[in-house]
Amino acid sequence: MDIISVKSLSKNFQIPEKQPGIKGTIQHFFSRKVKNVQAVDQLDFSIGEGEIVGFIGSNGAGKTTTLKMLCGLIKPTSGSINIAGYQPIRRKKNFLRQITLVMGQKQQLIWDLPPMDSLKVNAAVYGIPEQESIRRIKELASMLELGPELTRPVRKLSLGQRMKAELLASLLHRPSVLFLDEPTLGLDINAQIRVRDFLMEYNKQFGATILLTSHYMGDIKKLCKRVLLIHQGKLFYDGLLAKLSDQLSPCRCVKIELVEPRPIESFLEFGDIINYDGQLIKVLIHKSKLAENLSKLLNLFPVKDLEVTDPPIEELIGKLLQEGSFK
Repeated sequence: MDIISVKSLSKNFQIPEKQPGIKGTIQHFFSRKVKNVQAVDQLDFSIGEGEIVGFIGSNGAGKTTTLKMLCGLIKPTSGSINIAGYQPIRRKKNFLRQITLVMGQKQQLIWDLPPMDSLKVNAAVYGIPEQESIRRIKELASMLELGPELTRPVRKLSLGQRMKAELLASLLHRPSVLFLDEPTLGLDINAQIRVRDFLMEYNKQFGATILLTSHYMGDIKKLCKRVLLIHQGKLFYDGLLAKLSDQLSPCRCVKIELVEPRPIESFLEFGDIINYDGQLIKVLIHKSKLAENLSKLLNLFPVKDLEVTDPPIEELIGKLLQEGSFK
């Protein structure tokens, strides 16, 4: 059964155009010009109850705009959205009780107060009885491995602890539909793993439907069997991650820190250089040549530090579309 249904969804923004300087400001005051920007263009997709779906694309592709429309924060220019039988833009109370939006770069917790104080406010807003709210807080805190952190001021918590407390606050009313926009943004690898494990457990325990955007391929691979790939507001791919995985991640990102600078030409043979700063180089190396090239790099250059990671999703998608190899 589909819990999210999106048909011909589009969103246009009118962006003011102004020339720089005082002259441009005066001209803009008397003769205002605007440019039409198509942020989302005719999206069609549906998501079944209990599914975890990855929503991926490069920066500016329209992911966050789409999530905000799904939550009713932005009115679509055209098209329709149905979530659990509700039209999001009407912002009905029963609809708001069923959804949550978590944005990795935004926070709802009050900076100078402990998370527990914000949690009590959230419980009151949603009309959750005191004993039930205490039980839910304990349950979610246990799943998130939060304890004394809930009684410390938010400003005293690490980024990972704050993100887990934000998740707890967003899920206290036990929503059935989760919209997650970069929930692991800026977290270290251990914190990312804990958040992923929690989301899998929450989905398993409560049957929640999750639509997730992330810059980290690790999040998508761990949580999602299905992905929606969006580019310039259009839906390019809707299907199994396994079919897209080889195209999206044929390479590894190798970050090399050298003892002394070397010219960029020294590294051209190893792969696509995505960043160069004399002593710090990032290069994309194909998986089939990774072991061989790592051995060469260590033998040829005075390496101070070396790190191998999955490249950011937007880097991979941009390269894929540039080469015209997307299928």
